[in-house]
Amino acid sequence: MQQTIQEIASRVRELREISEVTVEHMATILNLPIMTYQRYENGSEDIPASILCKIAAELKVDTGLLLTGEAPRMHLFTVTRRGKGVEVERRRQYKYQSLAANFSHKKAEPFLVTVHPASTTAPPDLNSHPGQEFNYLLSGRLKIFIHDHEIVLEEGDSIYFDAGCPHAMAALDGAPAQFLAIIF
Repeated sequence: MQQTIQEIASRVRELREISEVTVEHMATILNLPIMTYQRYENGSEDIPASILCKIAAELKVDTGLLLTGEAPRMHLFTVTRRGKGVEVERRRQYKYQSLAANFSHKKAEPFLVTVHPASTTAPPDLNSHPGQEFNYLLSGRLKIFIHDHEIVLEEGDSIYFDAGCPHAMAALDGAPAQFLAIIF
């Protein structure tokens, strides 16, 4: 896992340097402290999926290139077998798998996301990113924190929202929740 984090960080750094973009510019574009961005690039901290999407857009490359080191080649379709999605983020409670890493010129980024139960009762850290997001709950129960709202989703429920609003998810009932997330 740490090796994958290092590989992605290395690709981001190399592509940023090739593109002649400064660390300061990337941190500004991503609305991050410079130190946080530097931790992403040196591999000491995993890069969240939403930030990877923003980095890819800024560097004018496909997110799949950052994840795998290979330029996506599929134009007509791509198949991702069960459990074979490219892992994007390995935070304590969130596990993301990219479901279309090998498709070029995507209009959206689909992910299979598993949220593990929190070890504390504190509200989760909120994050935001450009664009819009669609989540469809496949299993478990999930509480969505968005803006000043808390929404509980049951299996089969979905939510579509402005991803620029701070948001987070928490699995309920002491069990993991899994959902399909599509970031536009």
